[in-house]
Amino acid sequence: MFSLRSHLRWPLAVFLLASLAVGCAPSAPPPPPAASQPTVPAPVVYNYTIVHSYPHDPTAFTEGLVYWSGNLYESTGLNGQSSLRKVDLPSGKILQQIPLANEFFGEGLAILGNQAYQLTWKNHQVFRYDVSDFKLEKTFSYDPDGWGLTSDGQSLIASDGTNTIRFIDPATFTTQRTIEVTMMGQPVKELNELEYIKGEIYANIWQTNFIVRIDPKTGTIVGVINFGDLLSMNDRTPDADVLNGIAYDVENDRLFITGKKWSKIYEVKLRSLKTSGTRGSN
Repeated sequence: MFSLRSHLRWPLAVFLLASLAVGCAPSAPPPPPAASQPTVPAPVVYNYTIVHSYPHDPTAFTEGLVYWSGNLYESTGLNGQSSLRKVDLPSGKILQQIPLANEFFGEGLAILGNQAYQLTWKNHQVFRYDVSDFKLEKTFSYDPDGWGLTSDGQSLIASDGTNTIRFIDPATFTTQRTIEVTMMGQPVKELNELEYIKGEIYANIWQTNFIVRIDPKTGTIVGVINFGDLLSMNDRTPDADVLNGIAYDVENDRLFITGKKWSKIYEVKLRSLKTSGTRGSN
């Protein structure tokens, strides 16, 4: 996910996301569904308010973010700069850190039980650590590219840059099942950082400011959040990169968002702007 790609290659569904978020119709709407196909309802569109902001290491190329047991845990990327970190949220201070070998590009991160799982991008390896001391316990082989990772409390859930999301056995890192992510019947690709929140999978779409909310049973996108103006010009550093970092504090119902080499982590509250005829808002 480091090489750039033309925005002109985005799937139509991404343009629909943008159109929904700003409340206007796309310039070239897709044809209506065939008469034999049921109409798929549009997802709920959300805006947000910033509750608080916290300092974030502006050199951290954030690939995975988890809130667990009172602290943030972060996987950073780039060859020669990848790491696993434990971070104090209020101060941004790194409490614990281990670097990855230079050949590894760190990616998604999930914590399940007392174990942290860290993906690598194209190395096809997954590292499992004891979360208390970052001791490496096991290395798994994994065929797809590693992008995002989260957990529903039983399985690990992984993205690979396509519209496929895998549910994975944490003991063996083998795929149990997959879902294909769609919005209004169309595939949405380049799903990246993941977080499991209140029975839904949140995923940011790489190189956009959108986070989508996915039904883990069907793969249907049921919500869209536009974070286009989250990182203000005052908080933006010259090296600030794309949105990529979602963490959730279950006990206190707090949602945290950041990006690669952002100087801030934002605690946000969501509010709905538009509700489809068949879905309620949260």
